[in-house]
Amino acid sequence: MSLDQTIITKLDELGLTLPGAPAPAGNYLPWRMHGNLLFLSGVLCMQEGKMTHTGSVGIEQTIETAQQGARICVLNALAAIRAALGSFDRIDQIQLLNGFVLAPAGFADSPLVINGASDLLVELLGDRGRHARAA
Repeated sequence: MSLDQTIITKLDELGLTLPGAPAPAGNYLPWRMHGNLLFLSGVLCMQEGKMTHTGSVGIEQTIETAQQGARICVLNALAAIRAALGSFDRIDQIQLLNGFVLAPAGFADSPLVINGASDLLVELLGDRGRHARAA
C-alpha cells in the first residue's frame, strides 16, 4: 500500500477527515519548494472556515483541548502538503515542526500541547513523522 493510501486509511480509522488545503490569509504562499524540500506556511486550527479552539491554554482551553487544536493544525498542514506534492507518497521525512501556543505568562506546558501535533504525525507516518521541534 502506498504512503498516500496508508495515511488516508489511518485518518479514516481515527475518524479524521483531510480538509481542503488552506488558502493564504495574506500576501504569502501557502508552501514553497526548494529542491526536494517543501516549506509550509503556518496553519491554524480551522475547520470549515472557523477557528475550532480559541483563548489561552490554562484559562479558556485545557491542555487536552489545546492538543486537539494542535491535531487540527496537523490536518491542515497535511492538506497543504498533499496539495503541494500531489500525493503523500513523496514524503521522505517530516524535518521540523514549530508550534505556537497562546498561554498566560509563566505557562510552562507548551511542549505538552504540541505533543498533540507530534503524536498525530508519528501515528500517521511512523518514523517518517518523527521530527525536530520547537514549542
